[in-house]
Amino acid sequence: MLVLFATALFVPAIAHADDQGRDYCPARPGLGTPACTMAPGQVSVETSLGDWTLDKQSGDRTDTVLIGDTSLRIGLTDNIEAQLGWAPLGIVRERTGAATDRVTRTGDVTLGIKANLRNPDGSGLSIAVQPFVTLPVGRAPIGAGDWGAGLVVPVTYDLSKTVNLELTSEVDAAVDQDGRGRHLAYSGVVGVGFGLSDALTLTVEDQLVRDEDPSGSTTQDLASASLAWMPRKTLQLDVGAVAGLNRNAPDIELYAGIARRF
Repeated sequence: MLVLFATALFVPAIAHADDQGRDYCPARPGLGTPACTMAPGQVSVETSLGDWTLDKQSGDRTDTVLIGDTSLRIGLTDNIEAQLGWAPLGIVRERTGAATDRVTRTGDVTLGIKANLRNPDGSGLSIAVQPFVTLPVGRAPIGAGDWGAGLVVPVTYDLSKTVNLELTSEVDAAVDQDGRGRHLAYSGVVGVGFGLSDALTLTVEDQLVRDEDPSGSTTQDLASASLAWMPRKTLQLDVGAVAGLNRNAPDIELYAGIARRF
């Protein structure tokens, strides 16, 4: 929330959104990434008000709560935006048998660029590439402990006026579990968005994640459903749920957030 407040102070000095221009296209909620980009001079602040994940493995239980996980998107040109992300507060509670451990940490910073290759407003067939790096400013278990990098390739296609298909591919140089060095990780998301009304959208998705960590390779299968409500064209509220479909995936994730265009 501190990031959101600070951004609200300096955004008016660097940008003024044209309400008559491109429709607002937040990157949240959901597992996938939209291919649309912010229009030149427009700024989007997208914050998770609360995000809780439960992961039970071999009798152990881990609860992770993120508060204020925020992404800042700034339109630089007609088809390129800059991105900055940071999770200012994370709480992890681990229970192993009768022992319980609780830590509070900050997360790492993510810097990225999204370049749209076709239809930056997201209409019709839209394609983008999004390289990013993560900087190890946080501490484990919220922070990764070393730098990482990756490339996201989102593709969206309007099947009709109310139905949108999304495909998101990602390949990462992910940080090793011990916080030293990097390894290959990759994932894919398939989703369908349904426009229930002019202001309300339902999105259902499935994601497969393969992680080649030196400590042991894993594959996760996740299913997601989210609702996004846009009461006005510069503001969106959202809720979502993610369920793990195999034993390597976290059991459940619940979240709610807000996105605001300036």
